[in-house]
Amino acid sequence: MKSFTADLIDELEILALYNLDNHQEGLKVHNNASFKAQGAITRLHEKGLVSQADGGYLTSLGIDAAEHAQALLTILSTRQTTPA
Repeated sequence: MKSFTADLIDELEILALYNLDNHQEGLKVHNNASFKAQGAITRLHEKGLVSQADGGYLTSLGIDAAEHAQALLTILSTRQTTPA
């Protein structure tokens, strides 16, 4: 069974920052950013999800991943009432 590792959660957090309404808007992770953010953006680049090792734009695969990540975040953040 697979589980969310700390690294994957860091990557999901970066994907959640992208503005999906404007694909021409990228991110830049500066060298004074946290080590976890720097590592996450580097891994996303190595996986082909972002255009540059320090951020840049989402690739087409990155857009798909960010859409899913942001949808999951919305679903899990929404308070649902369940019948008793």
